[in-house]
Amino acid sequence: METADILNVTVIEPRLKHPTIFDKFDSMNPGQGFIIHNDHDPKPLYYQLLAERGQIFNWEYLANGPEVWQVRITKRQDGEDEITVGELVAKDFRKAQVFKKLGIDFCCGGKKTLSEVCDKKGIDIHKVEAELAAIDKQGQASGQNFQSWELDFLSDYVINTHHNYVRESIPFLTEISQKVARVHGDRHPELIKVAEVFAGIAHDLSMHLMKEENILFPYIKEMVLAKKTGQPLPESHFGQVANPINVMEMEHEGAGEDLSEIRQLTNDYELPADACTSYRILFQKLEEFENDLFQHVHLENNILFPKSLELEKSLKN
Repeated sequence: METADILNVTVIEPRLKHPTIFDKFDSMNPGQGFIIHNDHDPKPLYYQLLAERGQIFNWEYLANGPEVWQVRITKRQDGEDEITVGELVAKDFRKAQVFKKLGIDFCCGGKKTLSEVCDKKGIDIHKVEAELAAIDKQGQASGQNFQSWELDFLSDYVINTHHNYVRESIPFLTEISQKVARVHGDRHPELIKVAEVFAGIAHDLSMHLMKEENILFPYIKEMVLAKKTGQPLPESHFGQVANPINVMEMEHEGAGEDLSEIRQLTNDYELPADACTSYRILFQKLEEFENDLFQHVHLENNILFPKSLELEKSLKN
């Protein structure tokens, strides 16, 4: 791509950065693109662009810090709207097992398309598509049809099932991770880092749950009530619902990256020969915690949040 197609946002006044990028994106024809040059990760822009323009662009990191970030943003061609990994799982949760086996993030990173993910991870997309097709041939999935649930009911389900699980698990996992690090850290120093990373997860998720329960979810319930009673869109102090959703999705991604770091530190929770009972329980509970978070974030990122954006749009019309 030519130098003229590079937008150096470091020289733009902060309040004008995103409007300038949006104006440039909107002026492009399908198939055209440009590179943004920045001094920090522009991930918040990704979520804002996704929320306000939809899945009509490709996002490719060309330089990923620590001093310079460059991202190529390309407007997709007409008819190029490929379904995302998250959407595939939202339609049939059985497909999550295919992605999990291959190390493909379907929740925190679920807004990427299958071709984007496979290209980045060097996976043969045809083999993945064959495994997904095999699931389709098995017939309809049994179990909960979360897609059909009312959003207020789904919000309560997330709180009662997943938020409560996180709150109940954090004290135990914090204590046992620190204990195992003290006892085994001299022979397995990675355990000290595991305890440190989980402490960060525990703090961040605790604050995250409060924001969802006190700000975002109550507003979603107000929108559901307004739709049922024929009332206008309720007012909020945060503007459009995409704003808190963007924040929640960024925090989801952060938690997912932290758990991925723990998985790498533990070599996919592989137990050494000298692992004691507490050591074994720690790894078992950490993997259980990760699996629950996958389902938790999937319900929000791939079902609750997109449907909330659609609901808000319908109330504006």
